[in-house]
Amino acid sequence: MTTTESPSCAPSMRLRELVFGAAYAAAVRAAARLGVADALGESSMTAEELAASVKTEAGPLRRLLRALSCHGVFVENQDGTFAHTDMSRLLREDDPQSLRYISLWCTEPWTWDAWPRLDEAVRTGDNVVEGLYGKGFFDHLHEDAPESAEVFNRAMTTSSEQSARDVAASLDLSGSSSVADIGGGQGHVVVSLLEKYPAMRGALLDLPHVVENADPRLCGGGALADRTRIVPGDCRAAVPVRADVYIIKNILEWDDDSTRRVLRNVTEAGGPGTRVVVIENLVDDTPSMRFTTAMDLLLLLNVGGAKHTMQSMTERLRDAGLVIDGVRPVNPYLHAFDCTVPG
Repeated sequence: MTTTESPSCAPSMRLRELVFGAAYAAAVRAAARLGVADALGESSMTAEELAASVKTEAGPLRRLLRALSCHGVFVENQDGTFAHTDMSRLLREDDPQSLRYISLWCTEPWTWDAWPRLDEAVRTGDNVVEGLYGKGFFDHLHEDAPESAEVFNRAMTTSSEQSARDVAASLDLSGSSSVADIGGGQGHVVVSLLEKYPAMRGALLDLPHVVENADPRLCGGGALADRTRIVPGDCRAAVPVRADVYIIKNILEWDDDSTRRVLRNVTEAGGPGTRVVVIENLVDDTPSMRFTTAMDLLLLLNVGGAKHTMQSMTERLRDAGLVIDGVRPVNPYLHAFDCTVPG
């Protein structure tokens, strides 16, 4: 019998399914780690054939695939074989929209330690990672969990590359000659914008150890190197970059003090008339609320941060003296706040 995601059902059954959410997260993680989606081609395969390919037992693999197919990840055909769905293809490493590393990142071992302490984080408003490991989240990641750190880096790279294309497609910078990507990681946003606008110059500002791994196209000998300035630094301390447009994407979600400092430094660097585009996930007024509200809780657990609502983001920008010219979706999970530094 073909299995797909079940329709809405009685509250008692929906709650039962919800409290077993960890089982389905673990199932996605297991399929990603085993490489099941990569092993499954365009033709249907039996559990036995797949098990031989990924070196597992056929019986348990069939059970795993059956559980996932209930949620639309793979499909079980009438003859008992399994085939891809649009969702299961996203677990393939070679898919252009792959979510394999995002799926692994959201289910890394530290998450299983932290989620049971969510009530503690809600009571205190603080992260729980320092209590668990005796050090900050990123210190733990890089000092004690190198495999998780690698998964994090791969996940952030994948996510940034995918969203950068959407950002470039949604922004009209045709009247500008320069753009600065503030806290821009490896520089995927500035890469996409420089490729879209061949006459534009760009700058990438982020921490020294981050920009050391900047996209090769921005570095010496790269296709965009002659139009790019790479600036190592902390945007919370200073923004030593002058540009017509500043892009600030997904870095205003830790604490209010950091947010104030970043926005102050950008407005001072740009001066009156400068365009500032802030791109963030929102936990309201968005079609991806189930995703973004879960991310919001994960931020509370690991660094004590928070995703913004439309109102909180608007208030932070106005408090920084920015004029908000418009707000629009970039994709189902990102919004762009288009602002100007007033004269």
